Amino acid sequence: MRENSTEGSPKGMSREDLLALPVAVDPETSNRALGLGRSKGYELAKRGAYPCKVLRLGNAYRVVTADLLILLGLAA
Repeated sequence: MRENSTEGSPKGMSREDLLALPVAVDPETSNRALGLGRSKGYELAKRGAYPCKVLRLGNAYRVVTADLLILLGLAA
């Protein structure tokens, strides 16, 4: 049986994975870190109610990684 490397970590991503993220990430990555489903994450972003800062670039959304890490308690 294969060991799950994310077991016991915040919302499905390991600490190392979270700290290695680029400056901004796509909502799917952020949703996975926060334990949100795809539809719920996009709904929150569209309403301006996402739990951390979201940038709107044309039709695309990007989540600011620094805000995500603060929310998860991983910021230095």
